[in-house]
Amino acid sequence: MSEPLVVLITGCSTGIGRATAERLARGGHTVYATARKLEAIADLEAAGCRTLALDVTDEASMQAAVDTVVAEQGAVGALVNNAGYSQSGAVETVAPEDLRRQFETNVFGLVRMCQLVLPSMRGAGRGRIVNISSMGANFTFPGGGVYHSTKYAVEALSDALRFEVKGFGVEVTVIQPGLIRTEFAASAKAGIDGGEGPYARFNATVATVTEETYEKGPLARLGGEPDDVAKAIEAAITASSPKIRALVTPSAHLLVRVRRLMPDGLWDRFLGTQFTHPGKE
Repeated sequence: MSEPLVVLITGCSTGIGRATAERLARGGHTVYATARKLEAIADLEAAGCRTLALDVTDEASMQAAVDTVVAEQGAVGALVNNAGYSQSGAVETVAPEDLRRQFETNVFGLVRMCQLVLPSMRGAGRGRIVNISSMGANFTFPGGGVYHSTKYAVEALSDALRFEVKGFGVEVTVIQPGLIRTEFAASAKAGIDGGEGPYARFNATVATVTEETYEKGPLARLGGEPDDVAKAIEAAITASSPKIRALVTPSAHLLVRVRRLMPDGLWDRFLGTQFTHPGKE
């Protein structure tokens, strides 16, 4: 086994973050599991984790969490940027405040967490940063433009960061999960504007397709569990030469391969078999 690390994980109340906290604690690492509400992760203490309140849309909250880890441990050994959610709906229907909230959580908070942990990592001469992206950083589904754009941003930022910090002994890995059986679909569906207007039927279809894809459709059988992603994260922080980018689940490998093989026009026609074009309903 590699040397135990001090690991700070964002977004541990459910799904991938929770599974990662539990797996890494079992592996002997010192795990700081975080969430906006402490009561949502209180039970992780029994699993061997230390818990902190951390809201990635709040500067004071992020600074306080990192300061606590550094004060208690000397440095953050590994950061897992997991906090995120999906804002779905036709681009024209996404309210400005919802658009900002999506980027605040999925992008700006992720970048700020990297900035906050890097001084202690540089001081220690080593560190690992794992950014949770998505297979959706390789293609875009209709109704998912806002969410997908945040994951494209995570990829670009991670690629730049990887080059910039390697000389300080810090490695950066991007994890791209495919379909994972979590609360992702439910939250994505809940965030869709279901009101009246030219996109009403389209948004309703997006909600239905999202739910069926994650829970009932053929691709659901090619999905995975949160612990599948947790295993990939564990490998990213413990391997002597971690992967730069890791796809997780057969659905991710399949869809990314299909998109790479299809010209843009053919991809649009393929999507047309699943979604109806607004205005042609």
